Amino acid sequence: MDLRKLKTLIDLVAESGISELEVTEGEGKVRIVKSAPQQVMAAPMQYAPMPAMPAAPAVAATAAPAVGAEAAAPALPAGHIVTSPMVGTFYRSPSPGAAEFVKVGDTVKEGQTLCIIEAMKLLNEIEADKAGVIKEVLIDNGQAVEYGQPLFVIG
Repeated sequence: MDLRKLKTLIDLVAESGISELEVTEGEGKVRIVKSAPQQVMAAPMQYAPMPAMPAAPAVAATAAPAVGAEAAAPALPAGHIVTSPMVGTFYRSPSPGAAEFVKVGDTVKEGQTLCIIEAMKLLNEIEADKAGVIKEVLIDNGQAVEYGQPLFVIG
């Protein structure tokens, strides 16, 4: 095969969407393979550790945790807490215009649907695991919830 034909075949492979071409002419055989462009991977970023904070006086260090602990964990009302079994988005009704599954003051039976949590485009009905009266709804409609996060208080 002459050089002009070979050059034409190389140009054809380069310009087209094909990645490989094999031509047999007489006893001669030519195989042209277009290699994929090399991907350059960035090196992972390494961060320097933060410098240690200077120690506060001992009196301030002992008083601060007591105040912070009270403010960080608001007291939940007495009763049975229904928690989220998954991470997702909390919905109080089956659709945007529909009535809520339950409201404060409603009496619920064990197994009754309380809400829906959407996780990965799946709607999961959350059911009451205890009969009683809804004392409080702890999450707003459309809010993201975490695993184990309190949703309802049943009294």
